[in-house]
Amino acid sequence: MSAPTRSLKQILRMVDAYEHELPTAPSPLVAPRGAEVSAWIDHTLLKPEATAAQVKKLCDEARQYHFANVCVNPVYVPLARGLLKDSGVGVCAVVAFPLGASLPEDKAREARRVIENGAVEVDMVINLGALKSESYGLLLNDILFVTQEAHDCRARVKVIIEAALLTHREKILACLLAQAAGADFVKTSTGFGPGGATVADVDLMRRVVGSGTGVKAAGGIRTFKEALAMIAAGANRIGASASVAIFNEALGAS
Repeated sequence: MSAPTRSLKQILRMVDAYEHELPTAPSPLVAPRGAEVSAWIDHTLLKPEATAAQVKKLCDEARQYHFANVCVNPVYVPLARGLLKDSGVGVCAVVAFPLGASLPEDKAREARRVIENGAVEVDMVINLGALKSESYGLLLNDILFVTQEAHDCRARVKVIIEAALLTHREKILACLLAQAAGADFVKTSTGFGPGGATVADVDLMRRVVGSGTGVKAAGGIRTFKEALAMIAAGANRIGASASVAIFNEALGAS
C-alpha cells in the first residue's frame, strides 16, 4: 500500500490552520454552456429498488446526451458496461454505499471487483464513525486501501464525505485525509443522508483541496441553475438523477 502524501500530524496542523482561515479559492472554472454541460454530469441511479430496465433507460439517455458517466450500484456494472460499449460514456460504481461502515479490506475488494466488471470510476463512502471517533489512522487507511486498488487498475476514486453529517472541522479533515490518500475527487453526499450538496460545502471543499483534486457535487441537484451554482463554487463534476432535465434547461438557456 502506498504511503499517504502527508502524515497525520501534518494533516492535523493543516486542519488547525484552516479552521482559523481557509485558503483562497482557486480561480473559478469556466462554466459550461448549452450541450457542454453533459460532460460535467454523472447520470445517476442508485435507488435500492432500481431495476435492470431502469438502468437500461439510464444508459440509453447517457449515450444520447453524452454524459460523462452513468453512476450505478455494483450489481449493474456489467450491464451498464455492455450497454455503453464504444459510446464514450464511462461507468461509475459506488462502494460501501450508502453507509461507509465496511472494513477497509472489504471496500478494497469491492472496488477491485467493480473495476474488473467495467467501472472506470469508484465513488466510495468514508467510515464516518471512524471520523467521529477521531480514529484518523483507520480513516486514512479506509481511503488508502480503495485508492491503491483503483489506481493499480487505472480507475479513479471519488471520496464521499457525507458533508451534512459533519462539523466544519470534520469536513476539512475528511477532505485533507482523502487528498493525502490520493483520491481524485472529494464528493459532497450520497443523496441518502439528511442533506445534499450545498454551495457552501462545495466552496469549502474546493478551498481545502485546491485546484489539484476534483470536487463532485451530488445530492438534490435538479436544475441547470443549481448545477451552475455548484460549478461557480468549485465543483467540476455534478452527480444527478435529473440529468436530462438539467441538459434540456441548459440548451434553453444557451
